[in-house]
Amino acid sequence: MAIVTFYSDKNKETGQSLSVAAIATSMAIEHNYKILVVDTAFQDPTLEECYWPIQKTQPVKVNLGLGRPNTNTDISSGIEGLVKVISSNKTTPEIVRNYSKTVLRERLDFLQAPRTQEYDDYQEITTRYIDVLTSANRFYDYVFVDLSRKISQETCDNILQISDIVIYSLTQNMKSIERFLKLRSENDFFKKRNVMLLIGRCDQESKYNVKNITRYLREKSEISSVPYNTLFFESCSENKVIDYLLKYRKLIDNLDKNAVFIKVIKDTVNAIINKLHEVQMRA
Repeated sequence: MAIVTFYSDKNKETGQSLSVAAIATSMAIEHNYKILVVDTAFQDPTLEECYWPIQKTQPVKVNLGLGRPNTNTDISSGIEGLVKVISSNKTTPEIVRNYSKTVLRERLDFLQAPRTQEYDDYQEITTRYIDVLTSANRFYDYVFVDLSRKISQETCDNILQISDIVIYSLTQNMKSIERFLKLRSENDFFKKRNVMLLIGRCDQESKYNVKNITRYLREKSEISSVPYNTLFFESCSENKVIDYLLKYRKLIDNLDKNAVFIKVIKDTVNAIINKLHEVQMRA
């Protein structure tokens, strides 16, 4: 049972959410694990739309147990309903599953992001993610967290601290690489063995490819990636990420971009599994 958090310390596009979708879904398809994807975004449907169209819900006036009524929230599912239950101490190992949506039965569930349109309410709700993730970790083999930069720094730091693996998202440019080097030099947390690096939307034709960045950062093992793939990105925008991964999962052709994409995603999944074993062995 492990919490795997995807994180970037900047707001610019890193492909983080689509990386979470590719990796978590591939792991659910290829391995016999119970997996939960946790969306923490604020007014950003990118991750959820990988699986189904976003349906508008009517606002319901409720009290989340966080200090004041919220008039923009449907608590029938998702984090709001879960927070309300956890606040009342009515928790069981499977409580998070009850408020999540099923993607692949007994394999992959999805916990929706806060539905509120009010940023202050969002910040209040997100302070309870620690309790939510702790509960989820009792039931699921892997809990994948797409950590939003809209969350307060304190809550962000708390989530990183309880994570078994932190996957830092890089982009293919020198500023991103130097930014991480500076972060690692100033913050001992990012020197830990449970921190992995991931290049999202990775273009292997760039001079900032996986091998060159690995060499530049002096990493012992080759860093992970999610390749740039137009068909995959289109599938995500059309709620068909599962269809895409199932369609090409058996394809073996080194000249086919989709076969290469699937292989790299599987390699990244295995790297996460191996990293968890390494971390657990050293604990």
